[in-house]
Amino acid sequence: MTSSTANTTLFTHATIITINNDREIIRDGYLLVQDTRIAAIGRCPAPAEVSPDVTIDCTGKIILPGLINIHAHLVQSLLRGLAEDLPLHHWLCDAIWPLESSYEGRDGYHAARLTIAEMLKTGTTCFLDPMVTYRAGWESVCDAVGEMGIRGCLGKLVKFPETNRQLSITDPRDKDLLAMSIPALVSAHDRHHGSHNNRLHVWAAAGTPRGAPVSLYRELGEGCAAHGISVTMHCAEAPKDREIYHDLYGCSAMEFIQKTKLCSQVAPNAGDRKSHHLVLAHMVNLDLDTDLPLLSATHTSVAHNPTSNLKLASGVAPVPAMLGAGLGINVGLGTDGAPCSNHYDMFQEMHLAAILHKGVCRDATVVGTEQALEMATINGARALGLESEVGSLEVGKKADLVVVDPYGRGGLGAAPWDPQDEGGVSVITTVVHGCTGRDVDLTMIDGKALVAQGRLLNGQESEIILEAQRASQGVRARCKTNLERPRGR
Repeated sequence: MTSSTANTTLFTHATIITINNDREIIRDGYLLVQDTRIAAIGRCPAPAEVSPDVTIDCTGKIILPGLINIHAHLVQSLLRGLAEDLPLHHWLCDAIWPLESSYEGRDGYHAARLTIAEMLKTGTTCFLDPMVTYRAGWESVCDAVGEMGIRGCLGKLVKFPETNRQLSITDPRDKDLLAMSIPALVSAHDRHHGSHNNRLHVWAAAGTPRGAPVSLYRELGEGCAAHGISVTMHCAEAPKDREIYHDLYGCSAMEFIQKTKLCSQVAPNAGDRKSHHLVLAHMVNLDLDTDLPLLSATHTSVAHNPTSNLKLASGVAPVPAMLGAGLGINVGLGTDGAPCSNHYDMFQEMHLAAILHKGVCRDATVVGTEQALEMATINGARALGLESEVGSLEVGKKADLVVVDPYGRGGLGAAPWDPQDEGGVSVITTVVHGCTGRDVDLTMIDGKALVAQGRLLNGQESEIILEAQRASQGVRARCKTNLERPRGR
């Protein structure tokens, strides 16, 4: 298949995982896309009156909603493979912050294109970037999102001084504090929110508080609420972060969030421009008796990042407790950035999320495969306030979808799944545990195919890789940090 400007596309003979309210799975199904939306869905044959511009035979293939990555650092792809085997605070202070402060020119643009290309090729159609730093170049990152055709929420970093003598923390990014202010955020939101056919949304992003006054975070919370700007924040990631909340602020993580007014006390409305959503990333080291009820009461969503949390030795988020009866906490999935997970493949995150907690809890029933898939689709959409538009395959929703071909490239990991065997292996189990991003055959956003036959259509892959390699070399050459010898503390 090649790129097409056709207005109507018909997919036939697919196994369709809808993630609709009934969690319907359609065998030998069809799905009709008209312009940017899903016009019809059901069992084959398609109605006789359907006359598509393009018909795609999906025999042996699986169609599922586009995956939604709610914690993905776009510009960190240049740092993949650097700063290995370091705990979080060394990783940040000795490597990542110095490297990020060494970006210049079009580095952020080339990084964002590389990350988006990888996400598209592995089935991600929508993302939330939790921290676009100043040196990455805000305008360039916005350009990359627009050019690549993906749907994304960009978190513009609002930065407070990280210098903390008690914690031996100095952040070289602080030299750009004036450019990472609340007025700069509001200006960026006014200019870019809803741009590129409403595919790009602007969020506020905040880092873990490490000594900055509570008043500054409250100013951010009040400003976002006043302007209808949603917020994402790194929170309670490492064990030391829990100590910071207790020792410096005299409260738990969620008590800090509540007192700074970063959260809403009422459920935000999907699609409401003035709605104020909050996504907290990691949420590993919590005061469970205090923080979980507050997460539920404030309608706050959690971005679960299992790979990153394990690699940086942060711990394991208490996701089974979050999903427990009576709390109703919305949990989505994120890959985090390339230097702390080495990939942007949401299939890998689903697989890990669906097995990790069974071992930790010694309970094989917790966080099942369907829950893992929901985290990567409808829960992610709900976290971003987009559940009325994406996250499931239903008539009227945006045509953001992925076609997976488990056997198309000689893969055996899905066998013996058979789409005709109704009593056999579950198709959801096959997707979550038998597939990876390399099994993605087609990725569609807004009714436009951006990946087909596993190849990126909007941009030359070799050129994207080459420019990213050059940019990465430049960042490392300018950075004064010795990555081989992190300082002790």
